[in-house]
Amino acid sequence: MTPATTFAGRTVALFGLGGSGLATALSLQAGGARVVACDDNPTSMARAQEQGIPTTDLRGADWSGFSALVLAPGVPLTHPVPHWTVDLARAAGIEIIGDVELFCRERAQIAPDAPFVAITGTNGKSTTTALIAHILRQAGLDVQMGGNIGTAILSLEPPAPGRHHVIELSSFQIDLTPSLNPSVGVLLNITPDHLDRHGTMENYAAIKERLIQGSALAVIGIDDAPSRAIANRHRGPLVRIGVAQRDVDGLIVRDGTVTGRSGQAIADVSGIGSLRGAHNWQNAAVAIAVVQALGVTDDEIAAGLKSFPGLPHRMEEVGRRGRVLFVNDSKATNADSTEKALTAFRDVHWILGGKPKEGGIDLLAPLFDRVAHAYLIGAASDAFAATLEGRVPFTHCGTLDVATKQAAESAARSEAPEPVVLLSPACASYDQFRSFEDRGDQFRTLVRGLIG
Repeated sequence: MTPATTFAGRTVALFGLGGSGLATALSLQAGGARVVACDDNPTSMARAQEQGIPTTDLRGADWSGFSALVLAPGVPLTHPVPHWTVDLARAAGIEIIGDVELFCRERAQIAPDAPFVAITGTNGKSTTTALIAHILRQAGLDVQMGGNIGTAILSLEPPAPGRHHVIELSSFQIDLTPSLNPSVGVLLNITPDHLDRHGTMENYAAIKERLIQGSALAVIGIDDAPSRAIANRHRGPLVRIGVAQRDVDGLIVRDGTVTGRSGQAIADVSGIGSLRGAHNWQNAAVAIAVVQALGVTDDEIAAGLKSFPGLPHRMEEVGRRGRVLFVNDSKATNADSTEKALTAFRDVHWILGGKPKEGGIDLLAPLFDRVAHAYLIGAASDAFAATLEGRVPFTHCGTLDVATKQAAESAARSEAPEPVVLLSPACASYDQFRSFEDRGDQFRTLVRGLIG
């Protein structure tokens, strides 16, 4: 745990008692703050009380006694409307921050030069975060990984000289971190997402840009127009990463080979199964730029890339039956993310559907020639069928178990060298599953049952 000592002796209101909220409350208490916590879910309130965290309904609290409101990142700050705690905090004139801000203030106080890598982007940030942490660990360094991936940032060990914090950040977390100042700030890409929480693409991009504005070194992927514009106006030290863009003063990826400014090849990732596809080549190039800046050698980088196991639920190769490869891409909860998976394979037996997102799967039409057959599940089935009609053969399967069985049988009849059964839903999971992890775990179990 990282005790948050910067509010020692003061009283803090905290709203949101999920995993990161509980960790934040315990961190504040360990640092000497008095915490008054709240959540809309009575079960979460009871769980906090069991752990010794005082709770109350903050609607009736005296806000003049609070020094800050610490807000969980899932709670609306601005759109579609501010949460009621935000209105009360603003009326009281107190700051509204999140757990990452508490970490940044603690780092500034106890170890301002401790290596801190912060990664954001619409897609690929979890894979890139895990890859950077893996390479650093393989090089023998002390690494703490968390944030939006896995462990809450304040549950990690505190900043210290030589200890590398590798932290994935969502736009929600950045929005609550005014003093964000990583050693290396990474912006992978920007495409439309979470606009219900940010209002417009301009607001969403501006929040992403804040991560790299305060960084000592920025690493920016420039294959999309919003990120390219951010790179062009950035005035600090910068490494550009290009896959589709070739005229790059930075690192370029061609056919899986990462090339530096001098034109010399740094690494070939084209044959690494856990880094399939152009999007993962970008992730690898970004990771290389980051770890190079942190002093990792080329040999250590090559070894780390080759041994990277990949990320659960993100183009995860879960098994084979004969020539058929089964891939769990349950983390692909929007069409842009699914596009990366479809680009990486051919003769795809595609399982998709769930709780639909704005735009559906229309943008995937140029990749439909890679799909042998589609298997539709969940709430989006009818809408997706309308998009696929006349372009891709499809079957309404309803549930994941039916779709997996039918896709496996069809793929086994294929004459392709490596038919792929791909779960890449292009949808949220909440119509049938608790989370995308639950969806991916069930797919993995189904595949193992088929393989035997």
